[in-house]
Amino acid sequence: MRGLWVALRGHVIVICALLGCLASAAPGNAQSSRPITLIVPFAAGGPTDTLARILSDRIAAELHATVVVENVAGASGSIAGARVARAAPDGTTITIGHWGTHVLNGAIFKLPYDVIADFEPVAMIAMGTQLIVGRKSLEANSLKEMIAWLKANPGKATAGTAGAGTGAHVAGVFFKDKTGTDFQFVPYRGAGPAMIDLVAGQIDIMFDQASNSLPHVKSGAIKAFAVTSPTRLASAPDVPTVDEAGLPGLYISYWHGIWAPKNTPKEIVTRLNAAIVAVLAEPAVKQRFAELGQEIPLPAQQTPAALAAFQKAETEKWWPIVKAADIKSE
Repeated sequence: MRGLWVALRGHVIVICALLGCLASAAPGNAQSSRPITLIVPFAAGGPTDTLARILSDRIAAELHATVVVENVAGASGSIAGARVARAAPDGTTITIGHWGTHVLNGAIFKLPYDVIADFEPVAMIAMGTQLIVGRKSLEANSLKEMIAWLKANPGKATAGTAGAGTGAHVAGVFFKDKTGTDFQFVPYRGAGPAMIDLVAGQIDIMFDQASNSLPHVKSGAIKAFAVTSPTRLASAPDVPTVDEAGLPGLYISYWHGIWAPKNTPKEIVTRLNAAIVAVLAEPAVKQRFAELGQEIPLPAQQTPAALAAFQKAETEKWWPIVKAADIKSE
């Protein structure tokens, strides 16, 4: 019996060793045994959430892992930022963010983390823009008419935002300064809930990401007055640029990226980046992003180093502007 047990034990050891080799050889093995949580810093249904959900299943397939999208809304994305900054740097927690969460928040809020130093850039995923939109029943059909209406009703109009200090808020502040208009900001827990109220006519205007507004513009549920870029959107060629609409230079790029917690090992970041780059190259993803007014960056711009450099440049550009305008959290 003893001899039989020794022989069997030997077979068990060999089988376990083989299984271990297979597991270690599996693509994305660091993520294959544990799910990845993709933190979205805003409410479900908003533009950032939409992009995250387009990518999540495809990233999961590339990594042979489960990717769970979790919405952690509040404080213009800074609640989610703090959670990810404190998360274990093992590749199981990542976040999607943008110009607001990973640039503006650092200039506006007193954060328990650093928007640059406490994260590892993984990949730039999209370059977007904003639309200046209004409720369907608004008494204006062009940007000039909208500005005239705001001036005729000082302090009465309402503009929805995803919270104090978000891109929608900052854009609205600059719009006020550039046009000499005055209106009230109405903060929501995300762009999705704000858009629901705009469609319902409960608020008047929004400075909103094109990915959130375009479906409603195309359905006729809201009006679009201008796009905040020097060129028209391919997915909305009838919407004029701010230059064409009479408000030149009001350019805002609403780019998105993926980050991991600081000190996430380079090999994990590299594996995550490779999966994301592969997904962004898929024709179906390109088409879906285009429909939302999002341009996918060139491959050279999708690297962790490129995202780090771009985020730094955006910080150096926008922080002085935000602070000079005295934009603070409400």
